[in-house]
Amino acid sequence: MDESTAAKSLSLRRLIFGRALPNRERETRKIGVFAAIPAMGLDALASTAYGPEAALAILVPIGAAAPAHIMPVMALIVALLGILYVSYRQTIAAYPVNGGAYTVALTNLGERGGLLAATALMVDYVLNAAVGTAAGIGALVSALPALHPYALLLCLGTLALVTLLNLRGTLDAGRAFALPTYLFIGSFAVLLAIGIHKAVLAGGAPQPVAPLPALGMATAPLSLWLLVRAFAAGCTAMTGIEAVSNGMGDFRAPAVRHGRRALSALVGVLGLMLCGIAYLVQAYGIGATDQAQAGYQSVLSQLVGAVAGRGPLYAVTIGSLLCVLVLSANTSFVGFPRLCQQLAQDRYLPRPFALVGRRLVFSVGILVLAGMAGLLLIAFDGITDRLIPLFAIGAFLTFTLSQAGMVAHWLRARRRTAGRARFRVTLHLIVNFVGAVTTGTATLVILAAKFRDGAWITVLAVPMILALLISIRRYYDGLADDLRDENPLDLRHTEPPIVLVVTEEWSRLTDKALNAALRLSPDVVAVHLLALEGGEINEKERKLRREWARDVTAPARAGGRVPPRLVLLRASYRNFHVPILKFTRRLADKLPQRTFAVIVPELVKSHWWQHLLHSRRAERLRAKLLRDGDSDLIVVSLPWFVGQRDHEDAGAPHRDRPGAHRGGAQWDRRISHKPANSPASPNTSDPAT
Repeated sequence: MDESTAAKSLSLRRLIFGRALPNRERETRKIGVFAAIPAMGLDALASTAYGPEAALAILVPIGAAAPAHIMPVMALIVALLGILYVSYRQTIAAYPVNGGAYTVALTNLGERGGLLAATALMVDYVLNAAVGTAAGIGALVSALPALHPYALLLCLGTLALVTLLNLRGTLDAGRAFALPTYLFIGSFAVLLAIGIHKAVLAGGAPQPVAPLPALGMATAPLSLWLLVRAFAAGCTAMTGIEAVSNGMGDFRAPAVRHGRRALSALVGVLGLMLCGIAYLVQAYGIGATDQAQAGYQSVLSQLVGAVAGRGPLYAVTIGSLLCVLVLSANTSFVGFPRLCQQLAQDRYLPRPFALVGRRLVFSVGILVLAGMAGLLLIAFDGITDRLIPLFAIGAFLTFTLSQAGMVAHWLRARRRTAGRARFRVTLHLIVNFVGAVTTGTATLVILAAKFRDGAWITVLAVPMILALLISIRRYYDGLADDLRDENPLDLRHTEPPIVLVVTEEWSRLTDKALNAALRLSPDVVAVHLLALEGGEINEKERKLRREWARDVTAPARAGGRVPPRLVLLRASYRNFHVPILKFTRRLADKLPQRTFAVIVPELVKSHWWQHLLHSRRAERLRAKLLRDGDSDLIVVSLPWFVGQRDHEDAGAPHRDRPGAHRGGAQWDRRISHKPANSPASPNTSDPAT
């Protein structure tokens, strides 16, 4: 790649993802309360759109009586929200660095409890990203019905946009989402105030400005089980409030103060909005409509139209709602990568999840979340009502395990304290105990109410993911046991290795490889494979031996060096790695005390089209040697840069070529042991030659 092309590529990458950030800027990338609300609270705020609507959708069978029963359902949900608020304030104080459910449960309930919390939280994050995106596009389709056929494509495009913004960093995402978030809060505050004022003046039965869809006829009587199912569906309005506790590591100091203030603001706004929406839904007689049908109107779209009509306030309010819903997946993009990073550090997920990207975010976690949420959207056609039954179980299981972990935390603390301090600890214990019991009961209710509607998928997914995490940890533990060495450095076998150089013909590449080999060891063997192209070999063999005697053997003897030996191996089946492996094993049988190294010269391509003009034989040989070779076989990759003349001669440094700073040959060492009797070609010549 030339300098101008590389510069353009770097400029485009910087434009899209921003400049690469050094580690020293990590603290400057942390956030305060103002950025925390849009960065971590969009999920909770957006749930005001689909939480009450999910409850009303369950009440559709009772027809026009549905709005009258939304108030008691939402009152119970808001009461549970208050219990969770007090509980999470205590969690933030007890675990100020990272108060996530995984950390709390792992510390207090053991490995299985911690992994169960992590699994439930992962499921919750993925579902939140999918549900939030689908609900946002649902609001857009509600305002612009002509877009209904393109709902799924809009969902996937929105998910891609949120992914890109999060790859730029949590701080950037928080700043980018601040305007629509606070516009949403302000516009709905004005709207709810106007609506409540109108309802009070009208004696609780105001006239809607815009006509509302007619409520259907009752098809079933009201029952306790129907109300329980409505409560279970409405509990999705509480998802997302755990994000502050899970993301304490993103707050700047003092983290506890900023975390508690962000939690208070988030829960306060959410509780007031849920109460206001429930009251106006009951006052105006608003019900749920079918999202899968043309002409769908969301509950909030009906509410805004009933209070303010379809004028400017409707456009601003629904526009801000659309933005918040569309961007509500951002909460998952903040929490999921951080959770995966913790799991990877504890060896329950692959190590790439713990690596920090160019913008000081965990890029692998962000991309994996986007992929899984995209698959869910495709599988359920981007319809919110189809995804809702899977939702909330993971969140409430997480709530329960986090609160149970805090109960265990306070029980231990209570045994270590006395007097007034013991009394305060007891109060904290009671709060978290009440939270654990209520959220545990709600989890069972949600599970029973939604099981047949699709919640069974979540029930199956949780143990499967749990088993995957445990199996990954077992792999890493086994690898650590294999690599553990408590003995001092063994210096008994430090003689130079026998170096094999793989050659195709005499060339500058062969010259460079032999020079490198002679610097490593006086015992150098050049290995050439015959009949790789399937033709006659006699004339080619004679020519190669003449060139070798003239260009290698004679100069080496003249310089007082042991000449590298030339070994010709027959590859009758055009399989180049098998003869080399068999040759090294036969040498190893004759010289069991020696180590062997294979130098594989490789062409490094600078342009995409050069890959089409070469066979990639060297890369495949290196991969085969690493996979099938014995544990004592060393594989050396020697680069030659296509299109650049190598100015290296004997003893001279690399000059005037790209990649000279890379340090020359790259060394790989086999870790896993392979059986010595793996199959080899019978066409290998005798190493004694």
